[in-house]
Amino acid sequence: MPRREVLLIGEMIDAAEQAQILVSGRDVDTLAADRQLRDALLWNFTVLGEAAAQLPDAVKRAHPSVNWARPSQLRNRIVHGYWSIDLEILHATASDDLPAFVTELKAVLADIET
Repeated sequence: MPRREVLLIGEMIDAAEQAQILVSGRDVDTLAADRQLRDALLWNFTVLGEAAAQLPDAVKRAHPSVNWARPSQLRNRIVHGYWSIDLEILHATASDDLPAFVTELKAVLADIET
């Protein structure tokens, strides 16, 4: 697999892990009150979604069990509807959904690299 795909998946893993770190031990009110924290979380979700959107369809077809569309959809929501972002959804996504997603991404990366 070309190096670009490896870099994109690496960026996705990094952004997803960073989003998890940003919400760890923090509640939604803390996110709402801390502009830098909130902006950092939004940035990492944006990077995650943009990298997912840039992945070639061949990679996505080779790993159909991964929900490739969701990060891009969330990225689009953040970028185009930033004034009405639901922090509860971002917090829940980072806390509840991203750990399993990172595991899936690491499996895809391992598959690509072998």
